[in-house]
Amino acid sequence: MNLRIEKYHGLGNDFIVVEADSPDGFDAARVAGLCSRHRGIGADGVLLVTPAEEPAARARMIVLNADGSRPEMCGNGLRCVVLHLARATADIPSEFAVETDSGLLACRLTDFSTGAASASVRLELGCAETAGTLVFRDAGKELDFQRISTGNPHAIRFAERESKERIDLLAPQISACVAGGANIEFAVIRADGGIDLDVWERGVGRTQACGTGAAATVVAAALAGHVPFGADVAVNLPGGQLSVQVAEGSLAMILEGPAVHVYSAEVSES
Repeated sequence: MNLRIEKYHGLGNDFIVVEADSPDGFDAARVAGLCSRHRGIGADGVLLVTPAEEPAARARMIVLNADGSRPEMCGNGLRCVVLHLARATADIPSEFAVETDSGLLACRLTDFSTGAASASVRLELGCAETAGTLVFRDAGKELDFQRISTGNPHAIRFAERESKERIDLLAPQISACVAGGANIEFAVIRADGGIDLDVWERGVGRTQACGTGAAATVVAAALAGHVPFGADVAVNLPGGQLSVQVAEGSLAMILEGPAVHVYSAEVSES
């Protein structure tokens, strides 16, 4: 059986995009096989573009992590889907909505030419919610993480930069402290007002970038007084930079960053 796929990435957070009528047939084993970097195409996840249920939406995005689990939302993935829809439709407007598991989200192409392989995309992610503090004990030391929901769960710690090895060791244990798991962020506030960020995503592991993780981190930073509300905050991830703005009071989030089309292919699945 042949499967038509498109490969995209947002700051190195890479995805296999598939147009489908429904998620039926994309079980965990199939998704894991497609995402395997040694035996499949290789990706952090699969993005299914399906018909929308909401009349106001251009399409629906369903996110499937590399292990087959289904998170509520993915900021980098949504930017890739917006670019995919723009490339597939000659007369698409610059602003439209996409349906996700965390609701209907407004999207805007801020830098795109018809047929181009890349674009800058601005997303209105809705309003964040605070969920208290998670305290993790590591070798007798208490590590505090601020819990923020951006439609999916995050736990953020502001401290010194952690090594990749330490993140890989600690993050799965910290995630397991949250029912259903959480994405774990290790953040450093820069002298210039930006944020350096490393993210470990449930169902994937450490990634080059995480859009909702960047948004959640700026929410936590603004609430703690590290960055101002209403400002465009630069979040520096291993794969590049995202811009996040958070409104005071409502905690409404705006995320902007690039999306890139890598290639189109037809894959033979045994």
